[in-house]
Amino acid sequence: MLFRPKSLRYALALALFLGAGLPAYAQEGAMPPAAVSVLTLNARPVPVVSELPGRIAATRVSEVRARVSGILQERVFEQGSLVHQGDVLYRIDPALFRVRVASAEASLERARATQLNARQQLERQKSLRDRDVASGIEYDAAAVALAQADADVALAQAALDEAKINLGYTEVRAPITGIIGGALVTEGALVTADAGDALAMIQQIDPVYADFKQSSGDLLALKRAVENGSLASTEAGKADIKLVFDDGTVYGEAGKLLFSSASVDATTGQVTLRGEFPNPKGDLLPGLYIRVRIEQAVREKAILIPQRAVIRTADGKAQVYVIQEGDVAQPRDVELGQSSGNEWVVESGLSSGERLVVDGVQKLQPGAKVAPEEWRDGQLASGDARKPE
Repeated sequence: MLFRPKSLRYALALALFLGAGLPAYAQEGAMPPAAVSVLTLNARPVPVVSELPGRIAATRVSEVRARVSGILQERVFEQGSLVHQGDVLYRIDPALFRVRVASAEASLERARATQLNARQQLERQKSLRDRDVASGIEYDAAAVALAQADADVALAQAALDEAKINLGYTEVRAPITGIIGGALVTEGALVTADAGDALAMIQQIDPVYADFKQSSGDLLALKRAVENGSLASTEAGKADIKLVFDDGTVYGEAGKLLFSSASVDATTGQVTLRGEFPNPKGDLLPGLYIRVRIEQAVREKAILIPQRAVIRTADGKAQVYVIQEGDVAQPRDVELGQSSGNEWVVESGLSSGERLVVDGVQKLQPGAKVAPEEWRDGQLASGDARKPE
């Protein structure tokens, strides 16, 4: 089929019109720029947090012991329950001790009667001496007798006090407030005051201690980083401490750091630290294994990037794409430090003000032209920075 000249002119004009309306990459047969989400980096303070293994310990532990000897008549407490200081736990047969109290009271009354007689004799001798009827020797003897009677009264009073104290000890009371364990003796057993065996054990678990250990080398590295200015020290007494259970959940109550031991364990090369945590619900039991997150320093000008922005090269190195002039994406190797939630702290490779590709990294090639859009997946979290596993 042959085109007429006029029809050919119309066809050429139509082709030129349509081509003028297409973008340059379409006219040249090239792919359009990839749409990517971009985050502008800003440096900000980030806490440096170490996660260390530890165990829960009771703040106070007390062994319940008998202070007098006798037959155990009754166990009053419920095993495994909360007892308060002063609560009666056991009762020892008090009959013998009541008899001793009665005997001491009688001895005191006799001593007081003797004291009264001695006082009367002294007054009589004083009257006779004033009238020159009696000699001074007799007066002196009466004074000595009264002094002895006073001493006998004091001795009898002390014996009565001791007997009453021992009678009170027949009720074995809780020395502290806490959770009492199982009964270690049963009714009918003979308990003695000088025995080495305890009747029960009480542990105070509100609050509780969290004892954990850290390598002396890590502590020294942190100290040096603070000294050279790369890290800032946290305020004294302001270190944030959290507990993490085996399943990864974080305990709801924050703790405080009590102390760091002044010596290094010669066997393990570790330093012992202790934190204190409220335990109103009794969730933390002595011996429980936990991990302790402790804020030990602050990185003043840290660069954080979303973990989704990081890709790995064939040799395992971390890499990101940075938008340069002309909206061109170029790869860059970075050194990652601690993790902060779903973000990484960048040790080197990026600086504040640069534009980082967050979404769309997988479809980029070095030097690719991109169509950047502001990343709107949320602000950078201010969570704890932790070392990657």
